[in-house]
Amino acid sequence: MVAVRKGTGAKAPAKNTPGPARGNRGKKSSSGDAGKKYSWPVLFWLAFIIFIIGLFLFNREAISVSIQNIRNEFAARKPSEGEKPVSTPPPTVLPVTPPEAKPSTPVTPPAPAPTENRSTPQNTPAQPSPPASQQAPASSPAPVQPVPRQTPAPQPVQGQQAGQKPEAARSTAELRERVLYFTQVDRDGSILRIKVNRKLPVSDSPMTDVIQALIAGPNTDEKNRNLLSLIPPNTQILSATVRGETAYISFSEEFQYNSYGVEGYAAQLRQVVYTVTEFSNIRYVQILIEGRRVDFLGEGIWIGSPLNREML
Repeated sequence: MVAVRKGTGAKAPAKNTPGPARGNRGKKSSSGDAGKKYSWPVLFWLAFIIFIIGLFLFNREAISVSIQNIRNEFAARKPSEGEKPVSTPPPTVLPVTPPEAKPSTPVTPPAPAPTENRSTPQNTPAQPSPPASQQAPASSPAPVQPVPRQTPAPQPVQGQQAGQKPEAARSTAELRERVLYFTQVDRDGSILRIKVNRKLPVSDSPMTDVIQALIAGPNTDEKNRNLLSLIPPNTQILSATVRGETAYISFSEEFQYNSYGVEGYAAQLRQVVYTVTEFSNIRYVQILIEGRRVDFLGEGIWIGSPLNREML
């Protein structure tokens, strides 16, 4: 640097600051910057270490329990990993030499061993029997009587009577009482409608079963009560369906030929209509012949529309 003197205007070299002073000022500034630069990271790591230690102390019990569980698992697995599968040796099959027996010389069967001397068989070689020529001949061998096998007597099923077959018990349990209507001729010749309770097997088509029983006629007990069916013989039911409150029943052609006249036609219709309407969901019955609707049955009996009990 150059210094200017007053008055003369001459320039003189300025006094330089000693080197050591400059160095000291530079060191002071650098030490101050270093203190500012490295003080925050140190504080951060100290705070982080204190946080980790506090977190460990707070969860010390949970961490110790987890470590103990891990130790228990390793202790339980360690024996199983060192074990080796034990292989069972195959059973030893020892050859047995059959004795030489002559057909003419009887051989005495060996006596059975006493019960108290029986023990678990050991793996010892079987001793061959001596030939038949060296054995003492027996006078007469005792015949072996077969022991009959005793079959346990079947126990009756709960709800089944003694001496009753299982099929009969099953069929009895699956019967249900149905209502049929037959006809009875009074002494004065009038035709009466008689209600009969009959037990029929349970099935998915109860209406068809009832009509089939009605066509088959009364049983022995009902015949003794002078009951009969005026449905023409050989009549067959072709189909039976229900739509709403109306049952549509299709019969074969034999249904429309009754030998008892008008009263016979009316009686057979009453039998069918009263029997079918015993079901709670049916109020009307439509009679069909071979699947088609016919207006009249026999001599002026209307069947062209659904019928109910009040119409007959």
